[in-house]
Amino acid sequence: MTEAIDERRAADTACPDCGTALTGGGAYVAWCAGCGWNTDPGAAEEPTGRIEQARRRLARRYGEQLFADLTAAGGRDGATGRTGRSGSALLASGLALAVHGITLALLAGGIAMIVAGEGLVPFLGAVPLVVALVLRPRFGSLRKETADRPVLRRPDAPELFALLDEVAGAVGTTGVAAVVVDADVNASVHTCGVRQRRVLTVGLGLWEALAPQERIALLGHEFGHYAHHDTRHLLLVSHAFRSLDTWAYALAPQPSASLLDDLVNLSTALPRLAVEGVTTLLDHLTLRGSQRSEYLADEAAARVGGSKAAAGVTDRLLCAEILVGSLRRETIAARTRRNGSRHEDAVEGLWRRHAERAAAVPASEYERLRRVGELRGHSVDSTHPPTHLRHRLLSGGEEHAPRVELDAERAARVDAEFDEVRRLVARELLRG
Repeated sequence: MTEAIDERRAADTACPDCGTALTGGGAYVAWCAGCGWNTDPGAAEEPTGRIEQARRRLARRYGEQLFADLTAAGGRDGATGRTGRSGSALLASGLALAVHGITLALLAGGIAMIVAGEGLVPFLGAVPLVVALVLRPRFGSLRKETADRPVLRRPDAPELFALLDEVAGAVGTTGVAAVVVDADVNASVHTCGVRQRRVLTVGLGLWEALAPQERIALLGHEFGHYAHHDTRHLLLVSHAFRSLDTWAYALAPQPSASLLDDLVNLSTALPRLAVEGVTTLLDHLTLRGSQRSEYLADEAAARVGGSKAAAGVTDRLLCAEILVGSLRRETIAARTRRNGSRHEDAVEGLWRRHAERAAAVPASEYERLRRVGELRGHSVDSTHPPTHLRHRLLSGGEEHAPRVELDAERAARVDAEFDEVRRLVARELLRG
């Protein structure tokens, strides 16, 4: 009887294809590092919509091409094609101007119809005027950006902002006006307002999972986009994409429930195809440059935070689903608690527990996720190269020592400035 149980256990821990001992198991996928059995047991989610599917295919192709070029050239510029990239950027800017020109034409036409028209014409002029107002560039505002989420400003967090300025200076750009904090497994820097002030958004789901030096690398990557002038970050191009997305939403076909729906869908078919065509063309013109910018931002992360720390950030991005699952379990567990003091205990310890779970992810799971990335072409989104290629370029290229080091004492001072917003975000997250 005992021998039979031992045989079953041995079978459960051996690859059914090649007999090699399985890697992982327990809370993680059991897979074979030898032949790859069960490396990717789940099906990848396909993006919805033809435009997004095309973007994903382009992202993978360009990411792989650029990786091959950068590896062969042995440097960041080499085969990336300076001339072609500049030509594409100019064409993208011209196309973006044309998109905005349509908005201006609608605005001017609507005003002219209202002012100079007779009879029903002034009333009809309201249609292009409203469309132009919907499509207008939106700059946002710092006040609105920080209205519903915790925010840190320079007087609130002098240590943090000094660190941000140091990292931004190390990559050749400037710092931010505010830091918005939420629970996402993400981080970003973007501009808002007519003055285009920069705002850093820190997702504690990612930030708390990183070691101090990895946080420096993450910041170096985000600031690196502005140092290397990503075409998609240009105001002209980014707002053109927003206008096209608005057109695509307005012209999307309706469910066919009546003859009227069919007639409306038929009447919008040509404009819809035109919008899809322009969007795809703008993607073609900017995606390669955007992919290159991501690789260069990774290099900025390696130079500022160190190669090892930058590679560590890409590993955390690979296991983003694990980190999201960790926070989801915390939310579910919080719903079963009724005692107020127990809820506060959960709030106080949430980010510590989250960091411990992130630190407990074994190296074998990262290796499996890299192989999944090779099979699926995994990337953060359609503007990023495949994550496993980013990791390979960072870990296999020139080793960089960090320009900015975050020692334990300074890291503790920065962490202390996050204490209050950390509690606020935890309470909001646990409310579900």
